[in-house]
Amino acid sequence: MLHSRHVNPEGVFPEEITETSTEKSIIPLKPKSRIICIANQKGGVGKTTTAVNLAACLAASERPTLLVDIDPQGNATSGVGVDKTLLKHTVYDALINEADPCGLIVDTGHPFLHIIPSNSDLAGAELELATEIGREHKLKFVLAALAEKYRYIIIDCPPSLSLLTINAMTAADSVLIPLQCEFYAMEGFSQILHTIKLIQKMINPQLTIEGILLTMYDSRGNLSKDVAEEIRTHFPDQVFESVIPRNVRLAEAPSHGKPVIYYDITSRGAVSYLQLAREIIQRES
Repeated sequence: MLHSRHVNPEGVFPEEITETSTEKSIIPLKPKSRIICIANQKGGVGKTTTAVNLAACLAASERPTLLVDIDPQGNATSGVGVDKTLLKHTVYDALINEADPCGLIVDTGHPFLHIIPSNSDLAGAELELATEIGREHKLKFVLAALAEKYRYIIIDCPPSLSLLTINAMTAADSVLIPLQCEFYAMEGFSQILHTIKLIQKMINPQLTIEGILLTMYDSRGNLSKDVAEEIRTHFPDQVFESVIPRNVRLAEAPSHGKPVIYYDITSRGAVSYLQLAREIIQRES
């Protein structure tokens, strides 16, 4: 039996995580989940990496956490070790066929972490939802049935400002925006901020920005430092202190179907996501 060490984001450590351990009973710490969607219409910014690893780190703090994959690519699903080619039911069934969401939850094998998975079946959901009344609220109704089961619900959105992403923002309490430390970092950023404002104005006035997360940071060069400084200058109160570095172990973890804390807890990527989880938890204390 394989074991790895993990750090509790609140500082209670170490504990042993057993990959084959039985998950503890899910008992809500508060009466309602905090729902955070991870969104950026630009691909390749670390969106799914953030969704998977933030969810795993929140779960590692013994807070029942649900990861919801609403990207037809299903990368978050495979990122926690679920074979998306073998799935009989996915989030598609909840959105389109009004299936009971409780019956769609899959145990990831990691303590306190469950997922509602996705696969390519979801690709047609945009067209099928287009003519539905209240189409922007479909995911909100799905997650309402689970609000008392989980402390955190993390939604991984597709890399587009699509109807699926709008559903996520309608259902969420907040949006976390991954932003890569590269030359074109600000390209399209104003578009997602505009979309968030529209959602706040027309559909979900309680929606807030959880924060801007700097990703793919390379400390060896000046470019990442310059981009990070520019973003912090423009958005001084909205950028997380935690920064996600370029990290080989972080990039390797998905191919093994594991969040990075279960692949290499000592890696810089794992430490950074544990720090991010700590920041989010401390905001509520």
